[in-house]
Amino acid sequence: MSSVNVPKTVAKRFGYIVKRAQQTLRNRMDQVLKTHDLTTPQYAVMSAVNESPGLSNADLAKAAFVTPQTMQGIIATLEKRELLERSPDPKHGRRLIAQLTETGQIKLDAADAAVIEIEGSMLTSISASDIEQATATLLSYIRNVEREQD
Repeated sequence: MSSVNVPKTVAKRFGYIVKRAQQTLRNRMDQVLKTHDLTTPQYAVMSAVNESPGLSNADLAKAAFVTPQTMQGIIATLEKRELLERSPDPKHGRRLIAQLTETGQIKLDAADAAVIEIEGSMLTSISASDIEQATATLLSYIRNVEREQD
């Protein structure tokens, strides 16, 4: 993105920098996850299922930053590849609960290691206290924007 001609005032705006950082991370994740035969949304879904079994498709869509319609395709692909399986929820007749298969767990573990390495290299020259402060600032930013949406 550094080769893009962006007006200096825009390039210094906090929201623009947040988006640029997110896009840089996303591009790197796309690149690395491709070597694990996963897309970033597939990885996000598998991570969410692993972390919180029983999430609804709508919750999974939010976790992966995709629409519910796109989520259907992601789940279908992961099922076809036998990385994820769904079974009926005993509490809700029509609802299906997604869980990772053994193969899915192995693939997620390998992909997790790669993503953790990306995050580590991203933060390599930043002190622990600066990381903590930046995290707190970004969480405040998110809360402020979400509050305005309500």
